[in-house]
Amino acid sequence: MKVAIQGIRGSFHDIAAHQYFKGEEIELICCNTFEDLFATMKADDSCLAMMAIENTIAGSLLHNYELLRESGATIIGEHKLHIEHSIMCLPGEDWGDIREVNSHPVALAQCRDFLMRHPKMKIVETEDTAGAAEAISTGNLKGHAAICHADAAQLYGMRVLEKSIEDNKHNYTRFLVLCDPWNADRLRELHDTNKSSIVFTLPHMEGSLSQVLSIFSFYRINLTKIQSLPIIGREWQYLFYIDVAYDDYMRYRQSIEAVRPLMKELKILGEYEGK
Repeated sequence: MKVAIQGIRGSFHDIAAHQYFKGEEIELICCNTFEDLFATMKADDSCLAMMAIENTIAGSLLHNYELLRESGATIIGEHKLHIEHSIMCLPGEDWGDIREVNSHPVALAQCRDFLMRHPKMKIVETEDTAGAAEAISTGNLKGHAAICHADAAQLYGMRVLEKSIEDNKHNYTRFLVLCDPWNADRLRELHDTNKSSIVFTLPHMEGSLSQVLSIFSFYRINLTKIQSLPIIGREWQYLFYIDVAYDDYMRYRQSIEAVRPLMKELKILGEYEGK
């Protein structure tokens, strides 16, 4: 099974993919950007993808919502990963040797309290957490440390100085499992699903959103997330991305047909088993 991720081996996307597909043999396809991830899926319709969509601290990855909608890919699963950061350096070094710490800006922000306790370390942003560890290892960059998941240390021959340095110990990232829509039914059973992600637009008139939400409530469909994004070129008009949870697939489908006449456009991004 081929799975595309953004990042390299040892990244949080890698860890999420191996946790979700635990016990299965997967071939990772590492992509530099999320745009590359979707291009990989488009070039090979048998390739799945694991993509971060929101974090409990940083919030939603808004650009990824747009990439998902435009790609035509289908969500077939989700995984919630506990985000733990470690600081690591070259094997022969210790705290007194570290002059610079490298990591992705989000990871650095999530370890702000730790970094404030070490003011002598210069903070340098990189494109990837595990990528920072790889660069230090391959370049033998003495005096440098990386902040990433502890698993990256073994992969790149680094020494972990301290684990769990993140400020918030209840930090989770939600990932979506994506595939080509033609393969979705082979990879999931619709009547075993309990969650759906939907995007829609509404007429620019008073009360349009509240009407939609009232219908979902009538059908006992639980709204678990709502995210609005402006439609470029249409002033004060929005795309609404929502996640709904249900325990009866047929009742959920009835609710979709009930709200459809109230919407200008509606697209189901995926129906899957929520975690």
